[in-house]
Amino acid sequence: MAPVTSITANVNQRLADALTSALPEANGADPLLRRSDRADYQANGILALAKKAKANPRELAAQVVEKITTGDLLADVEVSGPGFLNVTVTDKAITQTLAARAADGDRLGVPTKDAPGLTVIDYAQPNVAKEMHVGHLRSAVIGDALRGMLNFTGERTIGRHHIGDWGTQFGMLIQYLIENPDTLAPAEDVDGEQAMSNLNRVYKASRAVFDADEEFKERARKRVVALQSGDKETLDLWQRFVDESKVYFYSVFEKLDMEIRDEEIVGESAYNDGMPETARLLEEMGVAVRSEGALVVFFDEIRGKDDQPVPLIVQKADGGFGYAASDLTAIRNRVQDLHATSLIYVVDVRQSLHFKMVFETARRAGWLTDEVTAHNMGYGTVLGADGKPFKTREGETVKLEDLLDEATERATAVVREKAEKVGLSEEEIVENGRYVGIGAVKYADLSTSPSRDYKFDLDQMVSLNGDTSVYLQYAYARIRSILRKADGSAPVAHPELELAPAERALGLHLDAFGDTVFEASDEYAPHKLAAYLYQLASLYTTFYDQCPVLKAETPAQVENRLFLCDLTARTLHQGMALLGIRTPEKL
Repeated sequence: MAPVTSITANVNQRLADALTSALPEANGADPLLRRSDRADYQANGILALAKKAKANPRELAAQVVEKITTGDLLADVEVSGPGFLNVTVTDKAITQTLAARAADGDRLGVPTKDAPGLTVIDYAQPNVAKEMHVGHLRSAVIGDALRGMLNFTGERTIGRHHIGDWGTQFGMLIQYLIENPDTLAPAEDVDGEQAMSNLNRVYKASRAVFDADEEFKERARKRVVALQSGDKETLDLWQRFVDESKVYFYSVFEKLDMEIRDEEIVGESAYNDGMPETARLLEEMGVAVRSEGALVVFFDEIRGKDDQPVPLIVQKADGGFGYAASDLTAIRNRVQDLHATSLIYVVDVRQSLHFKMVFETARRAGWLTDEVTAHNMGYGTVLGADGKPFKTREGETVKLEDLLDEATERATAVVREKAEKVGLSEEEIVENGRYVGIGAVKYADLSTSPSRDYKFDLDQMVSLNGDTSVYLQYAYARIRSILRKADGSAPVAHPELELAPAERALGLHLDAFGDTVFEASDEYAPHKLAAYLYQLASLYTTFYDQCPVLKAETPAQVENRLFLCDLTARTLHQGMALLGIRTPEKL
């Protein structure tokens, strides 16, 4: 089916045609109409155009009104204030547009990009042989939602999980494993919990020996050299740590209800061989220079407290490479080999300066251009109820698995309270409890602007009231319950019917779904889609309170209101799915 043009776009076109007729030089002007939260619309572009044309804005607005024909799309257009146009759309146009959306299956009439690109999203970056903690949550959740939204617009996406799988600590771990070969079971023989338990045991034991035994410390340092030089025995043992860590990673991401593809886990080690070439190219181009033995890039505008330039270190004086070299090599790979047109990095906002320098270096080298862009999606910190970084009572960083388990337990208790009333089996209670709990964690994150910190408050997250995923999930489940009780009445659009104010408000908001998805995707702002869905659920609640559905006055009105219910449910379901959140049929 062909995509459906939104009511906003259609009205804009009518206004633009009328304005061009009244003021020919206005042809090609920016859209006059901005979507409003009211059932009617207001255009405000005339003021700017009138000023540019040195015309009286109110007189120009009156001329535009004279050129507009009302009827099929526009019920009324009137001038107000200094030159605003108040536009009222017909009930028929609203219902007909929604009917076209309803006929388009899961896409709901939303178009795809005319010229989609390829976006590589760097997100969900745990470290090998270390437990995932609350600090890993936002990268995973935000990155997954961005990917869902971009895919829906037609953009092609590739995930990159830049895991920490390289560095000096592996010399310690591998050397300990060589000297204690039975401490790490094969990855295929353990589950996620056992894998992390094994890795923790090896890490703690190896650290204890490393700190206490100078001879072991020296052997561990030599093992790092062997790893970096590609020694087969060392690499094989390193791979065991990676494999066992993946077992653990997958178990955590499964709890987060996220799909992580093995081929998209491309850690720091993958760029190891390419880093010397990256350094050579940067030096040959003059982008990087030697300073005190190190290869660095300087930036005039980036200076330290003593007003001295802060360099990006590509290669250390001892010949070693750090994060800058691996990140720059990753950019080369993603642009030259994967042919990406956009790069998104979902990383802690505290790394913003690092990525600012990395991106500028890549631009100077010609790896990033006007056609190939990079964006740092710096995210804020997860805070506790006290407004401080989220910690356990003992002051330790909260394990991500523990946090997800607690969210599921709290949500399951909430679901169980209403289980008997809606007829849920024990299996459904457990399943829905997981969907509600994980959805609550994701939505609390995604409903906040990524750059802001947010408080992690499970009591609020699983509340049935307020801006929570549970509120949206219950709105969806309520609609599905109504549709099940329809007693043979089907959702059918009736464009001939007059709409109540609550129906108009709901209908116009439903029509804006596609515009919102594109806006949220273009701005890398999942919180805008979350806000749209919350308002959709709120408008549906008002509609439900003011407009009887199954007890409407006529059979046609019953069908039309069931139609609005059905399309609302489908829009909620699709919108939540783009954010990575499930919508249970019964709650």
